Amino acid sequence: MALRVLVVDDEPQIRRAIRAGLHAHGFDVEQSDTGEAALDAIALHLPDVVILDLGLPDLHGIEVVRQVREWSTVPIIILSVHGDERDKVQALDSGADDYVTKPFGMGELLARIRVALRHSARVESQEPVMRFGELRIDLPRRLVTVAEREVHLTPTEFDLLTELATNAGKVLTHQMLLSRVWGPASAESTHYLRVYINQLRNKLEAEPTRPRFILTEPGVGYRFREEPLA
Repeated sequence: MALRVLVVDDEPQIRRAIRAGLHAHGFDVEQSDTGEAALDAIALHLPDVVILDLGLPDLHGIEVVRQVREWSTVPIIILSVHGDERDKVQALDSGADDYVTKPFGMGELLARIRVALRHSARVESQEPVMRFGELRIDLPRRLVTVAEREVHLTPTEFDLLTELATNAGKVLTHQMLLSRVWGPASAESTHYLRVYINQLRNKLEAEPTRPRFILTEPGVGYRFREEPLA
């Protein structure tokens, strides 16, 4: 069966363009132009992916994300106006999986959809050992190797790496990582995160200044690359 995508945007030309592009790649597409209509459509049609504009005429897209996350884990990809950094962060912290900045190409959107679907499948069937190219993370043994060489990580470094790797392909905001690894009281301590990200890169990357695994999303957070460059 074709995968179902719900496109939520109040601009008809955007909806038409996305619908045509997704149809050409075999997706079944539903459309909504308001937040309330989107909530109804998600409950009724149970899409595999939701593509959601933040600037809707009734509910803000962030509120749509919050309401959906009360009962569903469907992947949500945000359509964001260029430079709308604060809304990106709020949407991701509320439970969105990724974002695409307008204007965007269909190739980029399709790539984001594939990543969101893979991440959703991985969460449902989490393997005890994760592999990303030459990087291997053994969760039960808390063992990390790169090219079969053991990498010694502190407990906090391992917890941070695990959080990133189990969400490979998904953008994790600074606040999200800080809360999950250090606890809610540390959600604003971004300097902790920068220090530990640098430490992980120095231990895992052949060239820490040109990382293959842990990518920076400027002003937002970090993304663990699913398929590291050779």
